[in-house]
Amino acid sequence: MKKDNLPINIKEKHPAKIMKNKILKQKSVNMLKKKTSRTSTKYIFECDGCSKKFSTKDILAKHISYSHKRQKNSDTIAVGTQVEQTPVPQQTEIFNCDICEFKTSQKRYILAHLKAHVAKQMYCCNNCEYKCVRKSSLQTHMKIHTGEKPFSCNVCEYRCSTKSHLQTHMKIHTGEKPFSCNVCEYRCSTKSYLQTHMKIHTGEKPFSCNICEYRCITKTNLQIHMKIHTSEKPFSCNICAYRCILKSTLRTHMKIHTGEKPFSCNICEYRCILKSILRTHMKIHTGEKPFSCNICEYRCILKSRLKTHMKIHTGEKSFSCNICEYRCITKGNLQRHLKKHTGVKPFS
Repeated sequence: MKKDNLPINIKEKHPAKIMKNKILKQKSVNMLKKKTSRTSTKYIFECDGCSKKFSTKDILAKHISYSHKRQKNSDTIAVGTQVEQTPVPQQTEIFNCDICEFKTSQKRYILAHLKAHVAKQMYCCNNCEYKCVRKSSLQTHMKIHTGEKPFSCNVCEYRCSTKSHLQTHMKIHTGEKPFSCNVCEYRCSTKSYLQTHMKIHTGEKPFSCNICEYRCITKTNLQIHMKIHTSEKPFSCNICAYRCILKSTLRTHMKIHTGEKPFSCNICEYRCILKSILRTHMKIHTGEKPFSCNICEYRCILKSRLKTHMKIHTGEKSFSCNICEYRCITKGNLQRHLKKHTGVKPFS
């Protein structure tokens, strides 16, 4: 029968349908209880490696093989409520590079390393002998030839081609020197500077001149030395006729014309242009003479003076007069001798 007070579109449910819905609802509740009871089952298999527990032996075996990187076929024995696994000694394979001394336990690392050897000839500079592995490294190198220096210091006029060089430079202004020598008191701002410095103590000089017997620590020093043989002096003073190999040397020379002497002795009135000259001067007050002759008792402050002194024992006279047969050890002695031929007498 249709009730008059209900809307037409709503139909009254049949009693059989109501009963069916109740049965389905009860089944879903029972299934939920059954599922909950299953999930609350006690774990009886425990891993010795991480103490995790599992409901079946198979799940435990999979866990051990994937999580602990052990062999899948390793023997597992269930004892009561625990699974014991016999440890298998794992042998790590070492991959060696056939070209250099590089070693690694990862195969992908040795493959990447070997590609680096192969790719060394990939990117070459057209202006010099520079070679690199990455294209980005070549692009950075090319800024040396183009003179491009996009990074500048906000404290002084220093400019450079890379951001890393600027970060290193900024440590000059902050005074930060995190790297120190374990032999002497030397401190520096970068690890590469410290590695170069350590060669002073070891006596290592891997770079040598193919014209004379000169040997040095860095490739840069060798390149500077080679300009002595080529007589190349690209930097010149705009006030006098002075010419030099390095730009830094020219900046130091210009202080002669400006009269600038920023470094002063705290004991006497001595002032100088360079900090290194001041350090040498301070040895006069301390009486320190670290360089000594192994033939006589001569001792001196500078290594260059010792080299000059050793020529007395060897009889070497590198400088000669082009007018007479006079020969001497130092350039200063030759310049004084030449005044005899020119008749110059500057002192009265």
